Amino acid sequence: MTGSLAVRAALASVAVASLLIVLKAHAAITTGSVAMLGSLADSGLDLVSSLVMLFGVRVAATPADEDHRFGHGKAEALAALFQVVLISLSALGIAFQAIEQLASGAKTGDAEYGIFASIIALAATFALLSYQRHVIRATGSLAIRTDNIHYKSDLLLNGSVILALVLDQYLHIPAADALFGVGIALWLMWGAWTASSEAIDQLMDKEWPEERRQRFLAAATRHPELRGIHDLRTRTSGTRDFVQFHVWVAPDMTVADAHRVMDEIEAKLGQEFPGVEVLIHPDPEGYVAAAAG
Repeated sequence: MTGSLAVRAALASVAVASLLIVLKAHAAITTGSVAMLGSLADSGLDLVSSLVMLFGVRVAATPADEDHRFGHGKAEALAALFQVVLISLSALGIAFQAIEQLASGAKTGDAEYGIFASIIALAATFALLSYQRHVIRATGSLAIRTDNIHYKSDLLLNGSVILALVLDQYLHIPAADALFGVGIALWLMWGAWTASSEAIDQLMDKEWPEERRQRFLAAATRHPELRGIHDLRTRTSGTRDFVQFHVWVAPDMTVADAHRVMDEIEAKLGQEFPGVEVLIHPDPEGYVAAAAG
């Protein structure tokens, strides 16, 4: 279910990016605005990024197999990193065009059409963001979350294009369009930097946030037959979470009883942390494994 939701969100992103490319290409030619050109370049990369994201979430939704026993969730992190590269390239291209316009003193034209195109783009982007938020709440998809960050920047970007055209043509403020282009580029670079950290964390199997780890520990230790928990390890891969830990039980507990206790703990954790794959190893109370050499 979570995989199909993520795929539908990726398809919606592809559709919106395609619509915006057609709209902004005509607007960029008509107005000559570097801010609009930057917005067009961003939408073009959005389309490539969305196609990569679609591939990533489809691979991530593929069930575990003999070669990938933990599933394919990290495909989402790889897709997110690819998106970060594209966002960075987009930002550099926009900055270059803005600086070139500042140096040449080129002017924009036909502000009305540019503003109209940007308003349509704002409406389409807002609708996509609303749907993506729904999917992120339901799936936790990293690739969709990264795409959502990018499209949030598009709201600012399209608003900036409108303001730039107004300042440049109606208020006759020199270089306003180019300066907004530079600002858009800096905003995109910041978004790329922010989006890259979570993808890298997943690829490096970073532990869950401390608050979530503590909530998990509190839930796991409620069983009355446990004598303690140690060696808790957590990680996230795409939309899936994995936890493994050791528990201390009474030294004279039978294997059958220990198995029963582990099943009861897993059932309880499944209710409080749905979708988390849990692996529990029982140890006799007080036992500590020797450190690896």
